[in-house]
Amino acid sequence: MKHISYPKIPQFRNVVSNISRMISFVGLDENGDAIYDPTVKKPTLIFKGTVKIHGTNAGVCYNSKDGLWAQSREKVITLEKDNAGFAFFVETNKVDFTSLINKISDDNNIDTDKYTISVYGEWAGGSIQKNVAIANLEKAFYMFGVKVSEPSNPDFVNYWLPFEDYRFENNDKIWNINEFPTYEVSVDFNVPQMAQNKFVELTTAIGDECPVAKHFGSSGIGEGLVWSVEYKGTMHRFKTKDDRHAGKSKIKKIKKVDNEKLQKIIDVAGKVTPVWRLSQMFNEVTKNGEDINRKHLSTYIRLVIKDIMDEDLDIISDAGLEPKEINKYVSQYAREYFFEQEAL
Repeated sequence: MKHISYPKIPQFRNVVSNISRMISFVGLDENGDAIYDPTVKKPTLIFKGTVKIHGTNAGVCYNSKDGLWAQSREKVITLEKDNAGFAFFVETNKVDFTSLINKISDDNNIDTDKYTISVYGEWAGGSIQKNVAIANLEKAFYMFGVKVSEPSNPDFVNYWLPFEDYRFENNDKIWNINEFPTYEVSVDFNVPQMAQNKFVELTTAIGDECPVAKHFGSSGIGEGLVWSVEYKGTMHRFKTKDDRHAGKSKIKKIKKVDNEKLQKIIDVAGKVTPVWRLSQMFNEVTKNGEDINRKHLSTYIRLVIKDIMDEDLDIISDAGLEPKEINKYVSQYAREYFFEQEAL
């Protein structure tokens, strides 16, 4: 048997960057290098949030050759070398875990002679962690993911299976995280920062009162939320932690955004980049009759910004802004216009 790790969960900005690249990816060139088209329309995606429980990462894995085994985040664990009693818990609940994995295998036509099914979750409660509401409860396993892998094949691309509907009607120590409150936030990938305040609001509410612990009659603080969305067949996740946890963690808490100011910045950037200006500066970089070439793009953006600084500083100042605050969006509008002309 081999340890099959649960991947580290990144931050919001990492997910935005990864999905943005997927949005603009259009293929490979003759050298096998990625080709990106920045003019591709960006979608609005709905992220689902589930409660992040403060415990220890745990997994239960199975294939026909090795049978059933338990894991911590870092290693395979056994009754002799356990982690907070989880290997013992898996052994004493072996019938239920085996039944679950058999059902997952049957529902998804997974050949366990070849592939390994891993059920991941948080082993939480009791003495596993302190200073959270969940610590007032008995230890239990809260499932939050199911992965299929082929450890012997380095070229195999692991993938995640839907798990929301699996329940344990006769076992009150094994739970699906979707049995508790879930949340949704829409993210417009043209201005993803606009969604940050909603993430902060919901995460703070979890910090005030953990809904999982509350379900069992325990009141107190929670840790945060895990957010996920599937895009083009790939599952993307990030986590948000409340201040009461983020301060002690390597994960930086997601920052609150002044949405009113951000909207003002976007509006002013749009006001100072009318089509006539974008067209005039475009003609400047192609005035020698040269074919449009992307090597001109950075020069073009600089010309647009310089013309704004020469002619429209009063518009920026009257809005209570500074040039550096709008340059990002000016560059974005200029870049979009350049690529539109390139496509003609």
